[in-house]
Formats: sequence, C-alpha cells, structure tokens
Amino acid sequence: MALKVRVDKWLWAVRIFKSRTMATDTVKGNKVKVNDVGVKPSYLLIENDIVTVKKEGFNFSFKVLTIIEKRVGSPIAVTCYADVTPEEEKYKFAAWFNNKTGNENRERGEGRPTKRDRREIDVHKDFYFDFDGESEDGED
Repeated sequence: MALKVRVDKWLWAVRIFKSRTMATDTVKGNKVKVNDVGVKPSYLLIENDIVTVKKEGFNFSFKVLTIIEKRVGSPIAVTCYADVTPEEEKYKFAAWFNNKTGNENRERGEGRPTKRDRREIDVHKDFYFDFDGESEDGED
C-alpha cells in the first residue's frame, strides 16, 4: 500500500463521493480541508490526517486510518477512516432529516385555496407545529 495518496483519490476510494470527478470538483471548490487547512486536489494525504468535507450543507470530518488508492467495497471502505464529525453536526443532520415535511397536496381540480381554506390550513399547522413554544391553551 502507498504511504501517501491524493486527497481527491482517497475521498473517492473510501466512497465519500460517487465519482472521482465529484471529489475533485468539491476539493477545487474549497469545500475540503485537511487539518483545518484548505487544500488542492493534488494534496497528498498521510495516515492520521483529519479531512473535513462540506457536503450538502453539512461538515463531515474523517480521520484517515488507512491509505488506499483504488476504490473498494463499502465494508472495506468504512475500515479506512474513523468518523470524527462533531456531535452538533450529527444532530444538525438528524434535525434536518426529521423536520422535513412532505409536500402539501390538494386534490386535482380543487384549484387554489380560498381565504377560508387558508385560515383552516394555518390553524391545522399551528396545532401540529407550535413554533412559539406556548401550549395549546396559551399558558407556558
């Protein structure tokens, strides 16, 4: 095994990105840092480096445990790094995933909601999504 490998190649090999092109473009876009320093795609990684990747609005951090150059299967890939993402980032991802609501659909042909329909929708949303932190009876 190699002692050093390009950061874009390693990110692709351990399946952080689907393609090497995506990994290279992300590194070129200044969304990858190694040991808190922005790097180029040709930067050579060594073991125990901390790689921080900004992907889809979340900052994931990985500690390099094994240097590999060729893409391997998922069970082998997860042994090549340790996930050292801070807990608040993990909770941020969980909160984003859990708070995703489905689309609001109306039956075909019903048209736009009237003012009355809109008021009923707002009451329904307020009942399920109480954003101001007050209870239903107005007391805290």
